[in-house]
Amino acid sequence: MKEISKKTKIVALLIVAVIVIGMIITFTIGLNFDLRYQEAKSMELYLQKEFETADMKQITDEMLPNQAVMIQKVEMFEDTVRILAKEITEEQKNNIVNKVNEKYGIELKTETIQISNIPHTRGRDIVKPYLLPFGIATIMILAYIAIRYYRLGMWKILAKTVVLLGIAQLTLLSIMAIARIPIGRVTIPLVLAVYVLSLIGITTYLEKKLKEKREKEEK
Repeated sequence: MKEISKKTKIVALLIVAVIVIGMIITFTIGLNFDLRYQEAKSMELYLQKEFETADMKQITDEMLPNQAVMIQKVEMFEDTVRILAKEITEEQKNNIVNKVNEKYGIELKTETIQISNIPHTRGRDIVKPYLLPFGIATIMILAYIAIRYYRLGMWKILAKTVVLLGIAQLTLLSIMAIARIPIGRVTIPLVLAVYVLSLIGITTYLEKKLKEKREKEEK
């Protein structure tokens, strides 16, 4: 028992340390957002023909060195490319257009192509669409736990469940902040995965405790 207690304390201290460091980084440096959610520049080129993303990436790597670039096919026929980067100057735009004209044998006019400013997307705006369904699901799950494990002390179990779920999510976000994992499309699935795994762990533990209580009562 002492060994288990010692391991539990070590794990708890590590989790607290990770959360504290993660919160410090979040409030000082900030979270690392995926390029599509950062303040950035974009430009669209209507090629009027299909193209290979790899070819466009090769051009942008040459014209926009030392920065992350996102290439997207847009429009139904995928004949328009959107280039998203942290910074695109007029000179870089012109060089990219000239390279694309040379590569595909077309005659795009640099003066007709605009560089658009993409504002930074706040973290709260990313998670906002998920708050209501997430909240409803959580309430239903807590109701089930309250009914299923009421013999273990309903309010005590509910409080522990909410706290453990919160700690799991804080730990995940802290790890993302420390490791500089970008906040992007994989963030919500990752949050949901940790949420489900936490619930599995909690219910497994509660089932064990409920079984032990029934065995004691039978004796």
